[in-house]
Amino acid sequence: MAKGSNGWLGRWRREPRLVARLLVAALVAADLVVAAVLFKPWAGTAEDLERQAASLRKQVRERQATLDRLGSLVEKIEGARRSGDSFLREYFLDRRRASSTIVDELLNTAQKAGLKQKEASFQFEAVEGSETLSMMTVTANYEGTFADLMQFLNLLDRSERLLILDSLQAAPQQSGLVLNIGMKLHGFVREEAGAEP
Repeated sequence: MAKGSNGWLGRWRREPRLVARLLVAALVAADLVVAAVLFKPWAGTAEDLERQAASLRKQVRERQATLDRLGSLVEKIEGARRSGDSFLREYFLDRRRASSTIVDELLNTAQKAGLKQKEASFQFEAVEGSETLSMMTVTANYEGTFADLMQFLNLLDRSERLLILDSLQAAPQQSGLVLNIGMKLHGFVREEAGAEP
């Protein structure tokens, strides 16, 4: 082993150019490392850094503006939801009270207008796409004059309930002054949680 290491050492001693080349290469590599640490060429110039900072500030402003717009939209959506809930509470009856309330209101309105209510029936249908609303269809028959019918429709139009007149048929009786009136009305009701439609 001593012979081998002496052989290498001897070779290094005989070829000083090789040693000098290795030392120069090591010094050049060390200089490059020091220059890279000092000058940081990957960081760019001060102008580049300022442009990057300006770009980042612009992105922050744009994202803040987007965030502000989204916050405004959230507030509007919440306001619309509150308005919608208020509308539902005010104009839509819950299903337990709907049939008796609407039929009583139609009877009272007919009496105020001078119409005689004959028979009335109602049924409920689920509203497609909603689990909390149903449509109540009321079919009612009345008897009265044309003026009474106009008064009834006027009172119905001013009702606190949201009732939609779907169809109206009026045919004169033999006397000619009294009409047989048939109408179909729609109203909407709120379903309670867990209630069957």
